[in-house]
Amino acid sequence: MKTVRREELWLHLKLKSMKIKVLIADDHPLVAEGIKNSIASNDNIVIVKMANNGKEALQYIEENLVDIALLDIDMPEMNGFQCATEILKHHKEVNVLMLSMHQEKSMIKKLMDLGVKGYLLKTIATHELIEAIQTIHNGGEYFGDEINQTLLADDRDTPIKPLIEKSPLVKELTKREKEIIKLITQGLTNAQMGEQLFISPKTVDTHRTNIMKKVGVNNVAGLIRFAFQNGIG
Repeated sequence: MKTVRREELWLHLKLKSMKIKVLIADDHPLVAEGIKNSIASNDNIVIVKMANNGKEALQYIEENLVDIALLDIDMPEMNGFQCATEILKHHKEVNVLMLSMHQEKSMIKKLMDLGVKGYLLKTIATHELIEAIQTIHNGGEYFGDEINQTLLADDRDTPIKPLIEKSPLVKELTKREKEIIKLITQGLTNAQMGEQLFISPKTVDTHRTNIMKKVGVNNVAGLIRFAFQNGIG
């Protein structure tokens, strides 16, 4: 029995120490190299492939282990949207993180509906990209503040009809979770919410992930809509 437990502990520690395998797909060599160098500064992340387009990225994923696919949208042969669609359909073990200059609301929402775990603009700082990779690898989602602001503005511009009867899911939310939902509808960032509630931005992000699971949505836009419909915002 002790031997089995030792083996289980060894396997757990080995898995825990394994680096996050990241594939980068971007058709601009200088940009891709810059992203690679930024990520490589973290000891827990390893770049396993630099792809020039979505087709090349998909071919690699079909034959190799990848934890996170970091995709640009504008690429030849197969763009990021098409590549993400194929990955999320046939390789559900791979998490997709989009890194692009595009900030169109419709594009972001379509990718969220597909199941991408994160979306960042290429203007972000290195530490945020690393934080996003680690958060997604640990089971969370990560959408940049600019992306959340875009989605929030979109939902505020669209009239939302309140539900006559509130969803029973509202009763499943804790007082703290309702506080965080209200702050999200106000457009606050994780850091701003953490400062106001005296908790860390990481704790805020954990709460947000749990809230989304409880109410059955997979993006901030859906959460805001749920809040307004149920009188939380």
